[in-house]
Amino acid sequence: MKTRTTRTKRSPTSITWFGHSAFRLISPSGRIVFIDPWLDNPKAPPVAQDLSAADLILVTHGHCDHVGNTIALAARTGAAVIGIHELALHLQARGVKNVAGMNKGGTLIHEGIAVTMVDAKHSGEIDTEGTVIPGGEAAGFVVRMENGLSVYHAGDTSVFGDMKLIARLYKPSVAMLPIGGLYTMDPTEASLACQLLDPGVIIGMHYGTFPALVGTPAALRNTLPSRLKSRVRELTPGIPVML
Repeated sequence: MKTRTTRTKRSPTSITWFGHSAFRLISPSGRIVFIDPWLDNPKAPPVAQDLSAADLILVTHGHCDHVGNTIALAARTGAAVIGIHELALHLQARGVKNVAGMNKGGTLIHEGIAVTMVDAKHSGEIDTEGTVIPGGEAAGFVVRMENGLSVYHAGDTSVFGDMKLIARLYKPSVAMLPIGGLYTMDPTEASLACQLLDPGVIIGMHYGTFPALVGTPAALRNTLPSRLKSRVRELTPGIPVML
């Protein structure tokens, strides 16, 4: 898999939230990873639509608010795209040149970045051009950086007991969890997820994009046990944080 990204010298991992479930990770060696890049969502800053560098794009499932701008971003940057097998076939049929399918429990290594697909509890059909077609199951990803930092993006999901296995197997340092409610878990369920995962940093996502997604990082913090409250980081769209 080729890359077009300019490399930088070793640094911490940078995480930028672009609203909803869209994130950009920049690894210690400068690899740029996007997850669920819906970059023109209502909370995204305008600059998000013009981003021109990416090495890897991860898509958790086929819903339009997660596939988002994947096709255009891949065409613009030459990034490799990874999704569950059926979604990968769909993206390939839509003209994505550098796409790889995988499935839950599998791991792909891309230029020093290890990507493991894990379970999520959600629907996964592809909503495209006014219709719905099969798209495989919804998933989450654990992304392990070159320095061992482990980042878990849960995708769209409710809490489920096997999150304790994700904690045991992958020991995520950072957990990005949906908290909006209605289509995913709300802060109360996300609080239990945090207790199962025990990450060092907790980042809420999939909230505030639409009026129905009422959960907030503050509500999540209020439901957590005392030992976890300080781990919640409330991100501002477009502003990177360093970990």
